[in-house]
Amino acid sequence: MQNNQLITLYRPVGPKELKLIEESGYKRFPKRLIEQPIFYPVMNEEYAIQIARDWNVPASGSGFVTKFDLPESYLRKFEVQNVGGAIHNELWVPAEELEEFNDHIVGNIIVTRSFYPENSN
Repeated sequence: MQNNQLITLYRPVGPKELKLIEESGYKRFPKRLIEQPIFYPVMNEEYAIQIARDWNVPASGSGFVTKFDLPESYLRKFEVQNVGGAIHNELWVPAEELEEFNDHIVGNIIVTRSFYPENSN
Protein backbone atom coordinates (compact mmCIF):
# COMPACT_ATOMS: atom_id res chain seq x y z
CA MET A 1 0.00 0.00 0.00
CA GLN A 2 1.25 3.45 -0.92
CA ASN A 3 2.22 5.78 1.92
CA ASN A 4 0.02 8.85 1.53
CA GLN A 5 1.67 11.84 3.16
CA LEU A 6 -0.51 14.41 4.90
CA ILE A 7 -0.05 18.11 4.17
CA THR A 8 -0.92 20.68 6.83
CA LEU A 9 -2.80 23.74 5.60
CA TYR A 10 -3.96 26.82 7.46
CA ARG A 11 -7.04 28.98 7.19
CA PRO A 12 -7.48 32.40 8.82
CA VAL A 13 -11.10 32.92 9.88
CA GLY A 14 -13.26 35.45 11.64
CA PRO A 15 -15.71 34.71 14.46
CA LYS A 16 -18.70 33.87 12.23
CA GLU A 17 -16.76 31.28 10.21
CA LEU A 18 -15.24 29.85 13.39
CA LYS A 19 -18.73 29.38 14.88
CA LEU A 20 -19.79 27.40 11.79
CA ILE A 21 -16.63 25.27 12.02
CA GLU A 22 -17.44 24.60 15.70
CA GLU A 23 -20.99 23.60 14.74
CA SER A 24 -19.55 21.00 12.33
CA GLY A 25 -17.62 19.41 15.21
CA TYR A 26 -14.40 20.93 13.83
CA LYS A 27 -14.71 18.71 10.73
CA ARG A 28 -15.81 21.06 7.90
CA PHE A 29 -15.48 24.56 6.55
CA PRO A 30 -18.79 26.30 5.79
CA LYS A 31 -20.13 26.74 2.28
CA ARG A 32 -18.97 29.84 0.48
CA LEU A 33 -21.28 32.80 0.00
CA ILE A 34 -22.33 33.66 -3.55
CA GLU A 35 -19.75 36.48 -3.64
CA GLN A 36 -16.99 34.05 -2.54
CA PRO A 37 -16.24 31.84 -5.57
CA ILE A 38 -12.97 30.53 -4.11
CA PHE A 39 -12.00 28.92 -0.79
CA TYR A 40 -8.35 29.65 -0.18
CA PRO A 41 -6.44 27.77 2.50
CA VAL A 42 -2.88 29.00 2.92
CA MET A 43 0.33 27.00 2.91
CA ASN A 44 1.99 28.27 6.11
CA GLU A 45 1.03 29.53 9.54
CA GLU A 46 2.97 32.79 9.25
CA TYR A 47 0.79 33.93 6.35
CA ALA A 48 -2.39 32.81 8.14
CA ILE A 49 -1.33 34.82 11.22
CA GLN A 50 -0.87 37.94 9.09
CA ILE A 51 -4.38 37.65 7.66
CA ALA A 52 -6.07 36.77 10.98
CA ARG A 53 -4.33 39.57 12.87
CA ASP A 54 -4.18 42.31 10.23
CA TRP A 55 -7.42 41.70 8.32
CA ASN A 56 -9.89 39.61 10.35
CA VAL A 57 -9.48 41.60 13.58
CA PRO A 58 -10.25 45.03 12.01
CA ALA A 59 -12.99 43.55 9.78
CA SER A 60 -14.84 41.46 12.37
CA GLY A 61 -13.43 42.12 15.85
CA SER A 62 -11.34 38.95 16.16
CA GLY A 63 -9.29 36.59 14.04
CA PHE A 64 -8.32 32.97 14.37
CA VAL A 65 -5.81 30.67 12.69
CA THR A 66 -6.97 27.14 11.97
CA LYS A 67 -4.88 24.22 10.81
CA PHE A 68 -5.90 20.94 9.25
CA ASP A 69 -4.46 18.05 7.26
CA LEU A 70 -5.31 16.59 3.87
CA PRO A 71 -3.68 13.84 1.80
CA GLU A 72 -0.99 15.15 -0.52
CA SER A 73 -2.39 12.95 -3.30
CA TYR A 74 -5.72 14.83 -3.18
CA LEU A 75 -4.12 18.29 -2.93
CA ARG A 76 -2.10 17.68 -6.12
CA LYS A 77 -5.17 18.71 -8.10
CA PHE A 78 -4.83 22.31 -6.86
CA GLU A 79 -2.03 24.56 -8.07
CA VAL A 80 -0.23 26.64 -5.43
CA GLN A 81 -0.88 30.33 -6.06
CA ASN A 82 1.57 33.00 -4.91
CA VAL A 83 -0.27 36.25 -4.20
CA GLY A 84 2.52 38.51 -2.99
CA GLY A 85 5.64 37.86 -0.96
CA ALA A 86 7.58 34.65 -0.54
CA ILE A 87 5.27 33.34 2.21
CA HIS A 88 2.01 34.30 0.47
CA ASN A 89 1.17 30.90 -0.99
CA GLU A 90 -2.35 29.56 -1.03
CA LEU A 91 -4.52 27.01 -2.78
CA TRP A 92 -7.55 28.14 -4.75
CA VAL A 93 -10.38 25.67 -4.25
CA PRO A 94 -13.47 26.48 -6.34
CA ALA A 95 -16.51 26.94 -4.09
CA GLU A 96 -18.32 24.08 -5.82
CA GLU A 97 -15.51 21.72 -4.76
CA LEU A 98 -15.50 22.69 -1.07
CA GLU A 99 -17.69 19.78 0.06
CA GLU A 100 -15.30 17.31 -1.59
CA PHE A 101 -12.36 19.20 -0.03
CA ASN A 102 -14.04 18.92 3.40
CA ASP A 103 -14.52 15.18 2.84
CA HIS A 104 -10.73 14.82 2.53
CA ILE A 105 -9.83 16.57 5.81
CA VAL A 106 -8.08 14.06 8.07
CA GLY A 107 -8.84 14.56 11.75
CA ASN A 108 -10.13 17.83 13.18
CA ILE A 109 -9.72 21.46 12.25
CA ILE A 110 -7.65 22.94 15.09
CA VAL A 111 -7.54 26.58 16.23
CA THR A 112 -3.85 27.44 16.78
CA ARG A 113 -3.98 31.20 17.37
CA SER A 114 -6.55 33.82 18.41
CA PHE A 115 -6.28 37.59 17.89
CA TYR A 116 -8.34 40.39 19.39
CA PRO A 117 -8.12 44.20 19.18
CA GLU A 118 -5.46 45.84 21.30
CA ASN A 119 -6.68 47.47 24.51
CA SER A 120 -8.26 50.71 23.25
CA ASN A 121 -8.01 52.62 26.56
